[in-house]
Amino acid sequence: MIPVLGPAHAFPPVSRALAEPDGLLAAGGDLSAGRLLAAYRSAVFPWFSPGDPILWWSPSQRMVLEPARVRVTRSLAKVLRNRAYHITINQAFDTVMRACAAPRGGQAGTWITDEMVAAYSELHRQGYAHSYECWQDGQLAGGLYGVAVGRMFYGESMFHRATDASKMTFVSMARHLHRHGFAMVDCQMFTPHLESLGAQLITRGEFIARLEKAIHLPQPPGMWEDEFRHEPPR
Repeated sequence: MIPVLGPAHAFPPVSRALAEPDGLLAAGGDLSAGRLLAAYRSAVFPWFSPGDPILWWSPSQRMVLEPARVRVTRSLAKVLRNRAYHITINQAFDTVMRACAAPRGGQAGTWITDEMVAAYSELHRQGYAHSYECWQDGQLAGGLYGVAVGRMFYGESMFHRATDASKMTFVSMARHLHRHGFAMVDCQMFTPHLESLGAQLITRGEFIARLEKAIHLPQPPGMWEDEFRHEPPR
């Protein structure tokens, strides 16, 4: 049995999360901005399928990236040098979210429901959720979105429509966050793709210790309007 959340935004201690399925902590509640921010500050995130109750998770191991340690292969470095793409920030948040929600090969559905899109769009309006976009020939080729609290970035999802577009976006995100003193990117779950880009698993305890330092650091003024912010090429 797991607790069902009430109207308050507090979460149970993450030490009570189940071992099987790993990290399941609570159910219910809502996706209000206040509750989502409370979750992220508590090392908790929502993840559920359409038609299911809202489920809240804090797994025993967390996939994270230290922005300074993003891994760039020789082939990707060549692509980055060629500049056959253009990166922007917060120029197409809703479009990026809906592209991330689109069905992919072998998947019957998506966890990014209309309810999730509405919730994170509100976080975006409040200045917490951000998108990175990769443009090629004036078209959106890839992107990702996530939530920034203090100098902690919580990556939510990414997509690509062209070869290496998601990798270019991910590396650009990491370099941007590194320039502005962010300590860690939460990638949540292990995937070989994330591992190839330099992310690694750490324990929940280590994640929380690093999280508690990062979320209280102020973000540099104007960091979301820096050199990336300009219109995509026409």
